[in-house]
Amino acid sequence: MKVMKFGGTSVGSADRMKEVASLVSDGDNNIVVLSAMSGTTNNLVEISNYLYKKNHDGANRIINQLEKKYYEEIDLLYKNSKIKEEATEVVKSRFDFIKSLVKDEFSEVEEKEILAQGELMSTAMVNLYLIEQGKDSVLIPALEFMKTNSDGEPDISYIKENIKKYLDIHKDSKILITQGYICRNVNDEIDNLQRGGSDYTASLIGAAVNADEIQIWTDIDGMHNNDPRYVENTKSIAELSFDEAAELAYFGAKILHPTSVLPAKVANVPVRVLNTMEPKAPGTTISGKDSKNRITAVAAKDGITAIRIHSGRMLMAYGFLRKVFEIFENHKTPIDMITTSEVGVSVTIDKLKHLDEIVDELKTFGSVEVDSDLVIICIVGDLVRENKGYANRIFDALKDIPLRMISYGGSDHNISVLVSSENKKEALRALSAKLF
Repeated sequence: MKVMKFGGTSVGSADRMKEVASLVSDGDNNIVVLSAMSGTTNNLVEISNYLYKKNHDGANRIINQLEKKYYEEIDLLYKNSKIKEEATEVVKSRFDFIKSLVKDEFSEVEEKEILAQGELMSTAMVNLYLIEQGKDSVLIPALEFMKTNSDGEPDISYIKENIKKYLDIHKDSKILITQGYICRNVNDEIDNLQRGGSDYTASLIGAAVNADEIQIWTDIDGMHNNDPRYVENTKSIAELSFDEAAELAYFGAKILHPTSVLPAKVANVPVRVLNTMEPKAPGTTISGKDSKNRITAVAAKDGITAIRIHSGRMLMAYGFLRKVFEIFENHKTPIDMITTSEVGVSVTIDKLKHLDEIVDELKTFGSVEVDSDLVIICIVGDLVRENKGYANRIFDALKDIPLRMISYGGSDHNISVLVSSENKKEALRALSAKLF
């Protein structure tokens, strides 16, 4: 059994949905995870923002535009009038529900319900198209088996137990369609796995059913060894280890959601990143197989802010770093990079919601400097200490780039450097020229 995930671009129009239907109808037993049609979630977020501001006219304008788009795609997708009527009724019921929430009392609970509607519509539409084509397809509701616990993390045992019920009920069906991204929380309210969470859904399902493989279908032929938006002649990477993929996803390789690797890694289920535009391209296979003696890829993470705390109280002291880290923990702000000296510590963050409070509290320990508009460039590969020469090659490539911070030795798979955003493109190209 395979788990096949298709993102918003892959189901972004009637034509794209038809191509997805062709890909999932390969004769294998497939669980198909779908995102909302491209642009839908952004529109639903916009609707919610209007409702928070009690701007009903603004919300209704976006709702009507989006509903019209869906009916246009339905007209293009189906030939059978009965199926078209059923799809229209499904979409109408979803938009009627959204319209029922256009009221003054609007909360996060209603927002989460609105955000779930995109996946509920895309899955219904693709499932009905497959049925029209005579395929053995069944829609199974993610809201009945995908759940988070009191910490907001996936409830693994619940997911495994409840998806098995649907597999047993539909054991003779070749194609099972379900929603990515959405779930229920510990209070049984509709919730989600955060943006990009459809990758996570696919990985959680793949681990729960012990799939043969998890396929992440997107609009590029696998993960590349550098960012093709800034560097020419990048190449698709044939194989990655789970650890390498996790590093690249976290540090800027947008093709894969950072959380999506872990469930597959724990269950040792291989992940393949494939291209819906070029389905015969080999893509990238991610597995427990470690790469040896190579630098694999470079990625960049934008929107980084560096915070430097300088204090003579660090000298010969213990407990200082713990107190600093507790401030970030109390404000639920993760740290990406850290460097220390005898009298200073520098950290980087990309979540700025509580920056002012964090800086204010850090000033009790010493002087604080904040530097923004920075980029973390991450070099990933087999970078264990015993391998000679790799660090020299990396830093030789960056010899003309001002480096703000360097992180080396915290991982066998990652060397990270911090640069100003104005040096990002030059740094990526220099690394590509020297390393690949």
